Amino acid sequence: MTATATLTPQSVKIGPTKLLINGEWQNSASGKTFPTINPATEEVIAQVAEADAPDVEAAVKAARRAFEDGAWSKMSAADRGRLMYRLADLIEANKKELAALETLDNGKPFGDALAADLPLTIACYRYFAGWTDKIHGKTIPVAGPYFTYTRHEPVGVCGQIIPWNFPLLMQAWKLAPALACGCTVILKIAEQTPLTALRVGELILEAGFPPGVVNLLPGYGPTAGQALARHMDVDKVAFTGSTEVGHLIMKYAAESNLKRVTLELGGKSPNIVFADTDLDAAAEGAHFALFFNQGQCCCAGSRLFVEQKVHEQFVEKLVTRAKNRKVGDPFARGIEQGPQVDKEQFGKVLGYIEAGKKEGAELMCGGGRVGNKGYFVEPTVFNNVKDEMKIAQEEIFGPVMAVMPFKDVDEVVKRANRTAYGLAAAVWTRDIEKAHSVAARVRAGTVWVNCYDVFDAAAPFGGYKQSGLGRELGEYGLQNYTEVKTVTVKI
Repeated sequence: MTATATLTPQSVKIGPTKLLINGEWQNSASGKTFPTINPATEEVIAQVAEADAPDVEAAVKAARRAFEDGAWSKMSAADRGRLMYRLADLIEANKKELAALETLDNGKPFGDALAADLPLTIACYRYFAGWTDKIHGKTIPVAGPYFTYTRHEPVGVCGQIIPWNFPLLMQAWKLAPALACGCTVILKIAEQTPLTALRVGELILEAGFPPGVVNLLPGYGPTAGQALARHMDVDKVAFTGSTEVGHLIMKYAAESNLKRVTLELGGKSPNIVFADTDLDAAAEGAHFALFFNQGQCCCAGSRLFVEQKVHEQFVEKLVTRAKNRKVGDPFARGIEQGPQVDKEQFGKVLGYIEAGKKEGAELMCGGGRVGNKGYFVEPTVFNNVKDEMKIAQEEIFGPVMAVMPFKDVDEVVKRANRTAYGLAAAVWTRDIEKAHSVAARVRAGTVWVNCYDVFDAAAPFGGYKQSGLGRELGEYGLQNYTEVKTVTVKI
């Protein structure tokens, strides 16, 4: 990143735009490229090599060699950990450059990228680096003259597919546990946001990871993603993205070699505000829960249930806060909200806003475009939304809040669970008994109490129902990347 008084798109250094296969940067086999776009200006940032099935084939072969015959398979667990710590240090040393590159390619405010995405990314690599030499089995007292023990062995070659909403962080969530367990990886990078993942690829090489351990393939889901999920020599596939594509990933895995599958999918998370809470804190928390990252969070608190006795008062607070939200150039100081990631997502969000108006939800503020350039959407609040409305049922992935009043605990728990999703939820109350009761009854993988979007590398994350399979982060996240082997010896 160029040292300038004011950070601009022109001052951001563009890193590699090729594929990383077997430790080398290379063009795609087809020679094709695709443009990556700055969503704040709608201008092309760079042309990026487009991976397809032949590139997947080359990357899988490289990963297989590294897993079975290369330096990675011969490396001690402690040495793997040292490489991961080294990578975390390099990311930290280049955090401003990476944050700027994330803002340029994704559109999120630079302050958010620097204060949230980078620290969480670095912490994730360091957390799993500490696990490398602590993954072990057990001895089991079985009947008879036998010594029985278990081994936790790496699952093997892993195909991983990450989304565009948190490119750096999702790369870390996928790579770190896989590498800690001794697996090798082919990472399919989202076509909307390839630049930071590729820059981390440079740092992976600088850290000293052996060739073939991490292979990076920017490309499209129907081509590179599908080829990876179908590949017969991939032992496990991990996917973060939409529930619709998650169904396809499972289908491809089943039709090929029954590879292991973990999925972190969509959500329509209930955020429940009781009248006995601190209303100012809850209003700010609800605002953050929905509007953070332009509303592009799988766990966004997108169904806001407010107890009827404080409903109108609370909506006034929400509308005032939304109207004061600062939207604009994500490199500018004080900006809270940048553009949606691309034209497709921009159009999708505006379409949901029109659906909300058409179905009779009460539009309290927002509802349109900000400016005439870039994919900026006004912070939008709908009131008195009905459970059956489209904006209450489907994942919008944008800055559109749906507020729904409720009368009592039993009613709101039933309504909160009346969805195909189960990724996250939140409860705002001063009554600790009520908090624990609702947390136990809501069908979601994460429940926050009097807070929202609190993440730590040690705390597992994942969904119930159609929000996914398996867990990421924490000790639970390691289970996705190991096979358990039982060994019994006669003595």
